Amino acid sequence: MKIYNKLLKMAKSRANYFCLIDPDKLDAEQAVCFARTCEENGADGLLVGGSIMLNNSFETNLKLIKENVNIPVLIFPGIFNFVSPYADALLLLSVITSRNPQMLIGEQVRAAPLIKHYGLEAIGTAYMLIESGNNTSVLYMSGSFPIPRLKNDIAVAHALAGQYLGMKIIYIDAGSGARYPVSNEMISAIRKNVSLPIVLGGGIKTPEIAAEKAKAGADFIVTGNVLEDDLDPKLIKEFANAIHSVKRK
Repeated sequence: MKIYNKLLKMAKSRANYFCLIDPDKLDAEQAVCFARTCEENGADGLLVGGSIMLNNSFETNLKLIKENVNIPVLIFPGIFNFVSPYADALLLLSVITSRNPQMLIGEQVRAAPLIKHYGLEAIGTAYMLIESGNNTSVLYMSGSFPIPRLKNDIAVAHALAGQYLGMKIIYIDAGSGARYPVSNEMISAIRKNVSLPIVLGGGIKTPEIAAEKAKAGADFIVTGNVLEDDLDPKLIKEFANAIHSVKRK
C-alpha cells in the first residue's frame, strides 16, 4: 500500500489538492499539458477518469500523464474497464450510497482479476454521492439516488458503514457539474465520526470555497470542471495555496 501510506502521511500535516483529468475530453498533447500545468502550480496529485468513454483514449493518455509528472497519478474509475498498469494506484470505488448492486460490488468483481494481473495498488474507497441541485453524469450512469444534501445524519451513517466495512478512504462527491458543493456541515459531521481520510469533489468553483471545505474536515479537495473550462495556471496556484493554508495539528 505504498501510495495509500503516502496519502495518509500527506493528510497528517495539511489539506491537499488533487486535479481531476477526464482523458476522454483531451487529446494526447492536451492531457500532458494539463497534467504538467497542475503539477507545476501546486497540485499534490492527479485523478484520471470520467463517467463515460467515447474516444477510447483513457489508457493512451494515462500513460502519457504518468510519464510526464512526478506527483501521484490515481485512476478514478467511472466504469471498471478503467484498469491499467499506467498509474500509481486505483481508487476501487464502492458506491455505498447506492442500492444498485452493480455499483456496490458487481463492477468491482469484474475489475479484480485485472487489478491482480497488473499488480496495481487498489485503494478501497467508500464513494458517497450527495445531492447537488443537478442530475449529474455520475448519478445517471450509476443509476443511484444521492443522499439529500441536508441529511447529515444519513451521510454519517453511510460513512461509518464504509469505515466498518474496511474501506480506506471516504470520497464525498456532489458530482461533475454540481450546482452546490457538499455542505460544510455535512463534511464536519462526517469528520467527527470517521477516522479515514476524506476526499471531497463536485462544485468546488473558487479557492475560497476549497479552503472552507478543507477547514470543515476534507483532507483532499478535488477540482474538475472549473479547470476544464479554463486551464489557468494562476487559478490552479490559487487553489493550491488556499487548500495548503489549512494545516492539521
